[in-house]
Amino acid sequence: MKASELRTKQPDELKSTLLDLHREAFSLRMQQATGQLGKSHQIKSVRRDIARVNMVLAEKGGKV
Repeated sequence: MKASELRTKQPDELKSTLLDLHREAFSLRMQQATGQLGKSHQIKSVRRDIARVNMVLAEKGGKV
């Protein structure tokens, strides 16, 4: 997910994207804890996507 793609979205869309990313991060953490996660790099990727969405929300003046 690129920041330029996120900048085209409205704050409501960004908030729903952020919620989905938080759910995905939780799911990945649970998979890692139970030993079912095969691709551990996904956790880092999702965390960075969350940071990108938060950054764009802050730029747009939306509440983070």
